[in-house]
Amino acid sequence: MFESLTSLNADPILGLMAAYRADTNPEKIDLGVGVYMDSRGRTPVMAAVKEAETRILATQDTKSYVGPAGDAVFDELMAHLLLGESLSGKLHSRRYTIQVPGGCGGLRLAAEFIAKANSDARIWVSNPTWPNHIPLLGAANLKIETYPYYDYENHVIRFDEMISTLKNANSSDLLLLHGCCHNPCGADLSRDQWHAVKDLALEKGITVFIDMAYQGLGDGLDDDAFGVRLLAESLPELIVVSSCSKNFGLYRERVGALTVICQSPSHVPAVSSQLAAIARGIYSMPPDHGASIVRVILQDPSLRSNWELELTEMRDRINSLRASLVQRLRDARVKTDFGFITQEKGMFSFLGIDVNQVRQLTENYSVYLVDSSRINLAGINDGNIDYLVASLTKVLAENQ
Repeated sequence: MFESLTSLNADPILGLMAAYRADTNPEKIDLGVGVYMDSRGRTPVMAAVKEAETRILATQDTKSYVGPAGDAVFDELMAHLLLGESLSGKLHSRRYTIQVPGGCGGLRLAAEFIAKANSDARIWVSNPTWPNHIPLLGAANLKIETYPYYDYENHVIRFDEMISTLKNANSSDLLLLHGCCHNPCGADLSRDQWHAVKDLALEKGITVFIDMAYQGLGDGLDDDAFGVRLLAESLPELIVVSSCSKNFGLYRERVGALTVICQSPSHVPAVSSQLAAIARGIYSMPPDHGASIVRVILQDPSLRSNWELELTEMRDRINSLRASLVQRLRDARVKTDFGFITQEKGMFSFLGIDVNQVRQLTENYSVYLVDSSRINLAGINDGNIDYLVASLTKVLAENQ
């Protein structure tokens, strides 16, 4: 039967990672892979995570299954982190949270859940969006529509066009939004724009679906959750997938949560049973170790405080790198104004250069980034920023 299969092209990010590893240039720079890296180019294990793991190893007395819903305490703590203590409590009777195997697992579970609820549903996704959104959602046979989001030339959100396009949505449609730190462009909705989205969703009866992958890496844990909390308090229904990969550094542990807010408490039993059944049919039970780490951290005030300090250091480092890169490029008298990078949030921004320039950076200078010109700011450090600026300056000069 396998003779009928054909080889597929490598995922662009995975292919980029392989090319970077094979490159022997000692000055090579990886700006493509979407993980946080420290000043030494490593993706470290957070100290709070290490301490939590020490406690788990000392006290854990079973490796039995946790059940399709996962760790119930973890689920509640994740809801509180996402919504805040007050709103989470206020919505408790209308809310259901289930542990999922990472953000990808949560998105796929949500997609299958949406298909169960309405097989004709359309999901509107931003242009651009994280490339894996469309395969994850489309695998559940959901119809995908796109709305304009990012102006590549002026490096701003095309908000008027976005709203105008979304007026074509109907009450059976869903609107996928990035909760904060938009991947790939880094351009986030303002508070006024979140309010406008809320008003549109209420007017059209659209169900909003939020991917919250970077809470804490933009402006802070609470500020980054502004849009989620506004919509959770204002809309009758909401779907949110939250990930612990980035803000806890638990990439390989695959841990996250899916939260569904229902119009009525009477809908929660059906929602919870359907999600459990779908999860059972895909992966049966979620992995426990990462969720246990998060639970231990969030339950212990001292450990949580230490984690928040580490997260603040990560966020401040990224924001500092944004400012430093822009200033170094200005000092190099590059004609292009890259000031927009300091206005964007999270790990990612577009450089705004074309595919030919991207490939020149990679082939001639071993600076690795995807063809869209998206860069991971966390891949920059004191040891490589001068080389990056010099390489980019040369490429820009060659194409003027």
